[in-house]
Amino acid sequence: MNTRTVKIPGPDHPITIESGKARIVVTLGGRTVADSAAALTLREAAYPPVYYIPRKDVDMSLLARTEHNTYCPYKGECAYYSIPSGGERSVNAVWSYEDPYPAVAAIKDHVAFYPDRVDAIEVHEAD
Repeated sequence: MNTRTVKIPGPDHPITIESGKARIVVTLGGRTVADSAAALTLREAAYPPVYYIPRKDVDMSLLARTEHNTYCPYKGECAYYSIPSGGERSVNAVWSYEDPYPAVAAIKDHVAFYPDRVDAIEVHEAD
């Protein structure tokens, strides 16, 4: 039996999710892969902030689902996508918690990008 450990964010491992006030644009090979004014910013423990972009603001036709998956005891099962136009560098460049745990339910139907596997993740602050 393979039982997964589920952990709840707290003082020892905080996770916060905020509605974004910035426009996030992700590019690769001169193409816009994502462009959103509705991204969420997830801050987890001491890790750098991660932008979770609604799927509706991502050109999903540029992504290809892979067999790769991981598990986070705070967020759940994680699925991955590659961006074929980016070649080897962009393998498993995108991740998504498709059925996240209740503590992070806001990231459902969102994806995030590894900054080193795309050309740019631009943050345009609102005026």
